[in-house]
Amino acid sequence: MMAAEVSELCVPVPWGEIRGRVWGPEHGRPVLCLHGWADNCGAFNTLIPLLPKEFRYIAVDLVGHGLSSHRPPGDFYSLLEYVTDVLRVTDALQLRKFSVIGHSMSGDAAGMFSALYPEMVDALVLLDNYGILPTDSKEICKVVSQGMDQTLQFEKKTEEEKWRVYTYEKAVERLQAANPTLSERSVHILLERGLVQVEGGFVFSRDLRVNFKNIVRISLEQSLEIQSRIQASVLAVLTDKGFDKILSEPAQRKFTSALLEDLKNRNHTIVRVPGDHHVHLNNPEVIAPFVSDFLRTKVLSQSINRQHKL
Repeated sequence: MMAAEVSELCVPVPWGEIRGRVWGPEHGRPVLCLHGWADNCGAFNTLIPLLPKEFRYIAVDLVGHGLSSHRPPGDFYSLLEYVTDVLRVTDALQLRKFSVIGHSMSGDAAGMFSALYPEMVDALVLLDNYGILPTDSKEICKVVSQGMDQTLQFEKKTEEEKWRVYTYEKAVERLQAANPTLSERSVHILLERGLVQVEGGFVFSRDLRVNFKNIVRISLEQSLEIQSRIQASVLAVLTDKGFDKILSEPAQRKFTSALLEDLKNRNHTIVRVPGDHHVHLNNPEVIAPFVSDFLRTKVLSQSINRQHKL
């Protein structure tokens, strides 16, 4: 197991730091692991030990999540900010070529990054995600104004109103209520980096602003055009009880079939597995063989082939 080779990651950014955990050998092929909305890098704790040991897995706490700093007052949390944070991490670590695993919301960020910087990404794994999820053009104005209104309302609250203190047991109940598909073990794993101890108990470490509507929206036409720029091999691992069932904006469901068709047309790999949205954390053995095989065939074997040709 790789558990013995785990170290803490800390990347300075202008407003604080981006934290995470690094697994595997120093000179292993880098794989950036990006967790989903409101989770933290602990979401990969159970999956990474089951993946090929030739790789170096860099699991990041997205800004505003886990132990990473929150964005400065007045800033938004949107897709392009997260993509820029990925660039900050890869630049700080001097990664020139790497693979990316993105769960849920981070599948969008990973897809967008792979389109903007296609020469940097050799393999892209989407966990319960179809790619860059579009918004109905007729809905964009409404959704963007909602996100702005939420931000302004939040800025009017006092610090006491923004933070609620929990006992550890109540925090467990709160996370289980918000994510009923999480196993008890998974809840405790996420709370390792998801809570901060304060006087009188614990507060959730994530920035409450991550709950607000993403104000950067794209249409289906834009999504398909952007995704056409991805040069990396793509593996989409979809669950039978996951993404479609938990979309916060059900109107977006009508686009998943178009994104799926686009992946198929580009000869990317799509697999469906039994499980829910957090299957990679709850039951990693279900998806580990698919991800392992993909990384070996699309990254390791390609690297060996290139060396033979030199």
